[in-house]
Amino acid sequence: QVQLVESGGGSVQAGGSLRLSCAASGDTVSRYQMGWFRQAPGREREGVAIINKVGSTSYVDSVKGRFTISKDNAENTLYLQMNSLKPEDTAMYYCAAKPGNTAPLRSNAYNYWGQGIQVTVSS
Repeated sequence: QVQLVESGGGSVQAGGSLRLSCAASGDTVSRYQMGWFRQAPGREREGVAIINKVGSTSYVDSVKGRFTISKDNAENTLYLQMNSLKPEDTAMYYCAAKPGNTAPLRSNAYNYWGQGIQVTVSS
């Protein structure tokens, strides 16, 4: 099974950018539907962006035009480029993977999770 480790989080001012990485081991990302999720204190975990096996992407409305999900099969890594960050983007961010042929934005559909990484955006 795949193991996932996130990196690249931190603190940034509103309007700034961060790039999250999710390094996979134990299996190849090309075999999985992959996604980024986030959870703010007191809120449910929400889907941010997904990328399926063939590279098609989908985003939650609140990040469209600002965030870009991508993957590098050769590096076995998933990325999330986050631009024009807002304070409401502050959360713990998780990468996740699932087998199968669908890539929904629902967190309960994903089997494998990283440990999470904090992103804090100050105004």
